[in-house]
Amino acid sequence: MDVSTISKPHERLAEILTGEMEAVNTLIRKRMASEHAPRIPEVTAHLVEAGGKRLRPMLTLAAARLFGYTGEHHVRLAATVEFIHTATLLHDDVVDESAQRRGRPTANLLWDNKSSVLVGDYLFSRSFQLMVETGSLRVLDILANASATIAEGEVLQMTAATDLGTDEAVYLQVVRGKTAALFSAATEVGGVIAGAAEPQVEALFNYGDALGIAFQIADDLLDYQGDSKATGKNIGDDFRERKLTLPVIKAVAQATSDERMFWERTIEKGRQQDGDLDHALSLMAKYQTLEATRRDALDWANKAKTALEVLPDHELRTLLRDLADYVVSRLN
Repeated sequence: MDVSTISKPHERLAEILTGEMEAVNTLIRKRMASEHAPRIPEVTAHLVEAGGKRLRPMLTLAAARLFGYTGEHHVRLAATVEFIHTATLLHDDVVDESAQRRGRPTANLLWDNKSSVLVGDYLFSRSFQLMVETGSLRVLDILANASATIAEGEVLQMTAATDLGTDEAVYLQVVRGKTAALFSAATEVGGVIAGAAEPQVEALFNYGDALGIAFQIADDLLDYQGDSKATGKNIGDDFRERKLTLPVIKAVAQATSDERMFWERTIEKGRQQDGDLDHALSLMAKYQTLEATRRDALDWANKAKTALEVLPDHELRTLLRDLADYVVSRLN
């Protein structure tokens, strides 16, 4: 396949990294096997084989290759990152009581909550085994910290999601936990294992952090103005689930006392009725919060691109730059 004819940067990345991604997928299948509990590979295969862009492990491989890495540890780390991601998805679907993921029934729906939680725990354990095999304490430190930050972000989101006192700083903390922490760890460990200089490792971290934040803000914005066929979500799902995301937080910050009472009823108390979503959208239009949220997403994408400037001039650096544009291109 001619890479130049592939339009999406993550597809071009996948093409360039084909051999290494095959090695990652082989390792994932090998390590998610279980001699004693056949339910483990059943549940993990359902999620791992569901498709998904495999963006996080590709970031690890790309960061390592950017610095000319020729060993095999980057494959272990890419598999580690995917295991952590899959474990958090299994747990998230239980917490959110989700019935669908990537257009398919969730594991907790097909099996049960207990299986999803326990298999998620198994994948976390497997991810730590893989990290240790690299022999790098620095890598272990980065990924262990990311795992803790992810869990912390999820717990914070539970309490902050329906609290009108949640401001943009708390929202950013949640986003750093649930999304950006694994992006930044994925890019950072790729540089560390390849022996990149400290300023470049820091740049990889900053790139992943900003990319993850841009990605999540774009996702939250698309909930209110996306194409449900393209996103797989219905317009206003976050509103119906009483999630305080950035477009609403910006509207609450400017609300009159009557408008605040509306947000208290619909988000804090969850007493929603017909017409509430339309009213919420009219308030966001009044304060132009969707446009302000879009600007924030674009700003974070630009920060991601700026972080790349100190990295070696390489086709992968260009692709990582294109990826930052792509995650917000859905907003045009």
